[in-house]
Amino acid sequence: MKNFVILLAIALLVSLVFVAGIIHDGRRVTPSGNGTVTVDGGTFEAFPLPEYAARYITEDYKSYLVEVAPGIKLHVLEVGTGFPLFLQHGNPTSGFLYRKVADELPKDLVRIIMPTLVGLGFSSKVPASEHTLDNHVRWVNEVLKQLQLTELIYVGQDWGGPTGMGALAQSPGLLKGAVILNTGFNAPTGPMELSAAHAAVRAPVVGELLTGVFLSIFQKLPNLQGNPDSIPEDVQQLYGKPVLDSGNSKAPLAMMRMVPDGVDHPSVPAQRNIEAYVSSLDIPAEIVWGMQDPILAKGLPDMKRNFPDAPVTETEAGHFLQEEVPAEIAAALMRVLDQVTSREELVTH
Repeated sequence: MKNFVILLAIALLVSLVFVAGIIHDGRRVTPSGNGTVTVDGGTFEAFPLPEYAARYITEDYKSYLVEVAPGIKLHVLEVGTGFPLFLQHGNPTSGFLYRKVADELPKDLVRIIMPTLVGLGFSSKVPASEHTLDNHVRWVNEVLKQLQLTELIYVGQDWGGPTGMGALAQSPGLLKGAVILNTGFNAPTGPMELSAAHAAVRAPVVGELLTGVFLSIFQKLPNLQGNPDSIPEDVQQLYGKPVLDSGNSKAPLAMMRMVPDGVDHPSVPAQRNIEAYVSSLDIPAEIVWGMQDPILAKGLPDMKRNFPDAPVTETEAGHFLQEEVPAEIAAALMRVLDQVTSREELVTH
């Protein structure tokens, strides 16, 4: 009996250490660049990409860091010159998600800006408790300010939708047009759950086990696609390796927990502000939607109500439709750009 009690105590101690190890808040990790990069609006810290990431883009891309708060830097990819396009990804990818869309766009007509949310890709990693919608909105808005943009067309998907729109709400007058991908802007009016996965990961320990111990969240990305082969193993690594290698991989789970499950969720006040801003917009807009998205396909009716005059392109893509239908997204962007420039010509004449 004595030996059994000792073994039980040891097992309990090991379990407690294991649980403490996976539920800790995480630490801040700040990337360091080398040299500087000058773009329209300013000079920033250059960030040389590791080979495994650099091979996905061309040499004319600029890679740099924008310090949005002391010790917190957003990584930005940029290519092209012309009218600014601000393309915001969601969880758990990075600005690289828009690389195929950029390939379809005329680089002599548009300046394509692809920031990465804090916690993901090559941006700073922060403790899980710092992942709030208010913080992400403020950090993205700081990028807009430091780039000194005066006008832009915006694209948002997943968490890139509300974070980007929230940031634009804090800089009125910047937004001239939008292409809306699978995302959501409306605050909940009662109890809700975005998906069974979001419900499951809310529980402490369970969420950590499901997203980081039993299987990396990045290995699950193909399951969210219309065509699972659209996110092969090397692309999973493109998104996952910078996060996992940083020593703080808390962001994907923290961002899943940022999704409201009812009116009392901490994200709801910010979402209500974003919803109000979206309802006030009078801009050229199009919607491109992945109908095979197991999480957000059902959100298309709400998005149509947000943008009742916007043409809708329904595709057979999944959640990360930038990987599957980049040409359709690029075509929508160019149509919106034509409308924006036509409006500006009317005003000037």
